[in-house]
Amino acid sequence: MAEAAFWGAVAGSSLLAGALLGLYVNIPRRLSGLVMSFGTGVLIGAASFELLVESVAEGGMLAASLGFLSGALLYTSAELVITKKGGHERKRSVTNPVSHSGLSILIGTLIDAVPESLIIGVSLLNHGHISYLVVVAVFISNFPEGLSSSIGLKKDGYSSRKILIMWTGILLLSAVSSLAGYSLLHDSTPIALAFIASFAAGGIIAMVSATMMPEAFEEGGAIVGLVSSLGLLCSLLLTSL
Repeated sequence: MAEAAFWGAVAGSSLLAGALLGLYVNIPRRLSGLVMSFGTGVLIGAASFELLVESVAEGGMLAASLGFLSGALLYTSAELVITKKGGHERKRSVTNPVSHSGLSILIGTLIDAVPESLIIGVSLLNHGHISYLVVVAVFISNFPEGLSSSIGLKKDGYSSRKILIMWTGILLLSAVSSLAGYSLLHDSTPIALAFIASFAAGGIIAMVSATMMPEAFEEGGAIVGLVSSLGLLCSLLLTSL
């Protein structure tokens, strides 16, 4: 049980590391966009190769589709709430300095962090050892989320203390979720596990499409397409190990 919580915390720790870097290091806007675009590619790869494809293989197309759409719908609903508060103006920084993009990424991270951590715990149940591939993929993809969101939250006027409390809370939640996956899901059917994994995939794809991809292009320029492709290739290589 302790092992499951430990690896959930390890996978989530890069969120806090990225947040600390975003808060206390003055990162050039272009570099921030490039990091975000690489993370976008990794996240798309993790959602596709690791979560969604495995969901279809283990639980069937119906469970995977329902889970995927549920995750996307939940994130989109949260994003619509933010939009009503002015988030639709997040690209017009001159006229509206409050963008809400940091909060959008934070919500998206929360939506996918819990299912991903559950899967880490379940992998210990299924194989007798943690799926290090899942841990590495989650760790790599979490870093730009923490970095990007903290930069956005700081621009929106959130204090460093409040931002760190948010990310520390998600880190602890990742550890608890991994522990819960190990402790509570040992009798779950493949269909239920497929739904959980694909739910995380849906939240990831909706979040990167609505928030990370457009903001990466805004900050990094046209080269972010290539950098995102490198991130996707990195995710594929991890899957092939």
